[in-house]
Amino acid sequence: MAESDIDRTPELRALCEQLVERARAAGAGEAEALAQRSRDASVSVVNGEIEQLSEAASKGVGLRVIRDGRLGFASTTDFSPEALDRLVRRALELAAASEPDAVNRLPGRAELTPGRRPRVERLFDPAVAALDPGWKLHAALEAERAARAEDARCSRFQDTGAGDNLSEWAIASSHGLVDSERATHVWVWCSPVAQDGASLQTGSWSDSRRHLHELESPESIGREAARRTVRMLGARQPPGGRYPVVFEPSMAAGFFGSIAGACNGELVHKRSSFLGELRGQPVASPLVTLADDPRIPGAPGAAAFDAEGVPTRRLPLLERGVLQNFLYDMRTALKAGARTTGSARRGYASLPSVGPRQLVVEPGQGDLASIVRGVRRGLLVTSLLGSGANVVTGEYSRGANGLWIEDGELAWPVQEATVAGRLLEMLQGIDAVGADLQRRGGTWSPTIRFAELSLAGR
Repeated sequence: MAESDIDRTPELRALCEQLVERARAAGAGEAEALAQRSRDASVSVVNGEIEQLSEAASKGVGLRVIRDGRLGFASTTDFSPEALDRLVRRALELAAASEPDAVNRLPGRAELTPGRRPRVERLFDPAVAALDPGWKLHAALEAERAARAEDARCSRFQDTGAGDNLSEWAIASSHGLVDSERATHVWVWCSPVAQDGASLQTGSWSDSRRHLHELESPESIGREAARRTVRMLGARQPPGGRYPVVFEPSMAAGFFGSIAGACNGELVHKRSSFLGELRGQPVASPLVTLADDPRIPGAPGAAAFDAEGVPTRRLPLLERGVLQNFLYDMRTALKAGARTTGSARRGYASLPSVGPRQLVVEPGQGDLASIVRGVRRGLLVTSLLGSGANVVTGEYSRGANGLWIEDGELAWPVQEATVAGRLLEMLQGIDAVGADLQRRGGTWSPTIRFAELSLAGR
């Protein structure tokens, strides 16, 4: 059996339990240990030649202790008994040197429910864990060949590749928690360069899944990458003004990711979110329902528990346009007088922070083509540049490329445009949500259409 096939999570669980016991014996009032182990492997090719081949393994454990309201945290990649002794001492020393704070508290039994913890299915695929390195090279070359075959104008490539990841983690707490999970991911990407005379364009397409059999074929990824690249040849700036703007699903996913960022309970508590004072109010079109749902089996962001061991659950953020909830970890919830929503995120070497795991926009009606047909003149956005969503002020401004719409038809490619608006007005101005939910990445979204946005061009 290959090393990658071996389930090491029992070892990680035992390690976390041992560290919690040591910390408690050394005087910690509360203690929590989080251990991780991962392996990443990938290959990239450029024009049929191997550009990079890599495989890396990592492991580590972090220990959080609280004593008399004082917090100490330390981590290590060394699992030897001596190193673990030093880890416990260091965490307690840092606690002794810190200031007491009433919000320094770990999730207790009420939050952890250690006796009845539901699982999430289909996070791990043995076929991914046992992948031969030769598969990744074959997949990358196949995607590149398919892109060339789709259109001869794709004769060069930025890069094309494939990779996989196996991760295992465990957590233990002095409040009776011991739990663990293991997960896999596998992916393929292709980034062609298309040229037609003086016109030169780059583009890409990719797919990532937890299970190998669900991954789009390398051939289909290469062909789609070529189609998306070639259709941008001859792109020019659009006219400026206010127009309907359609976001294809991958672009809509990025937009809703920004909205979820404004639902961060830490930002809300600091009065640094444009949504902070609007809970319970209609802030978006009634067509919009957005939830964080880490309990979807096999979803890229799925997990049974968060980084503090709190069980995850579906949490509606926007429901038919009404702002319902904010995201909290334990510390942020205590600051805000709320309850943790199981939204803690972190690696072994850091303290928890707040964030969503698997965002899902509820689908509506129609698909991209039917939504485009409802536009007389406007823009279909297929790629965005920069990070122009400001969740503090609510301002939105990003560079955009895409396809111009004339009389409900895609007319010609667009580049060097800027779409802008205020996030609250953009949410309220969504007048179409498609049924074409794209189940890709950490945010699943269908096509959406904004009734009108500012568009800067020529």
